[in-house]
Amino acid sequence: MKFSRFAVAAMILCAATSVLGFSQSIELVGAGATFPAPFYTKLFDEYNKQFGVKVNYQAIGSGGGQTQLKNKTVDFGASDVVVTEEAAKSFPMPFLSIPMIAGATVITYNLPGSPELKLTPDIVADIFLGKIKRWNDGRIAALNASVTLPNIAITVVHRSDGSGTTAVFSDYLAKVSDEWKSKVGVGQSLNWPAGVGGKGNPGVAGLVKQLPGAAGYVELIYALQNNMAYATLKNKSGSFVKPSLASTSAAAMVTIPDDVTKVNLTDTEAPDGYPISTFTWILVYREQNYDNRPKAKVDGMMKLLWWITHDGQRYAEPLSYAKLPKAVVDKAEVIMRSVTFGGAPVLK
Repeated sequence: MKFSRFAVAAMILCAATSVLGFSQSIELVGAGATFPAPFYTKLFDEYNKQFGVKVNYQAIGSGGGQTQLKNKTVDFGASDVVVTEEAAKSFPMPFLSIPMIAGATVITYNLPGSPELKLTPDIVADIFLGKIKRWNDGRIAALNASVTLPNIAITVVHRSDGSGTTAVFSDYLAKVSDEWKSKVGVGQSLNWPAGVGGKGNPGVAGLVKQLPGAAGYVELIYALQNNMAYATLKNKSGSFVKPSLASTSAAAMVTIPDDVTKVNLTDTEAPDGYPISTFTWILVYREQNYDNRPKAKVDGMMKLLWWITHDGQRYAEPLSYAKLPKAVVDKAEVIMRSVTFGGAPVLK
């Protein structure tokens, strides 16, 4: 009996999914962070091609992802920040935070000629506090003598939704500016002292591109995809570091505590590390046998998350994200193996 090459390919795919315990009818729903959305979009597409598991991911911001998981309307949430112990009390069941990749938040701006600017932590804080109001301010000019800075107003663009990117950015600002820490603080949603809001990383990037003189903060890949200028920042060691794959990876090369969810990469002490870097996380309930969830769906979800933290890491660098260091992968494995269905581990 002869088979067409298409039939043979289909049989191979079916055999692979059968061996791995997948069903092509499995469909998963996730929601949350826009920060890693380009990475997740690529991986979910590749995973579907390889294993026939469909994932509908809604990039609605970390706050939205946490809310959706809390309401049990998604299989997993996604967040750029680990939920605090106090906030975790509002969830109906214990959940786990699994690190996926690391990325960089950049200061992007709309200036004629798209110059590459150097900025210091105090200048960044004062721009977003609304204290530095024009691009030709003497402090910015002194750092960028080779650039002719225009005498135009700075329009601050920030997130309007509950955002892990905002939490990461504000955590950095609180570490480098006492005034920011006391007046604004750290959180996913803030009472901003200046500026206009955009929804998600795409919304902030879009407004910065539209508004001459605008300055905002987005994940690196959004600045690259939109051909936007972004700043080189002075880090804790005193070095001016350009956000990149290498400098994000350097920031992630820190001592990993037993509780990986306590890892914080902002204002890193790494000499070559970019100072606004972070891990991003997938959130799942520890016990998965709830609301009549099919065991096959749970198996498919956990195999997907295992794949992302292992084979899927090869897709990180082409999208300007940093792969998880081995020490973090090891911690992620322990977390994923603690997920249960009816009290029994899902991953053997």
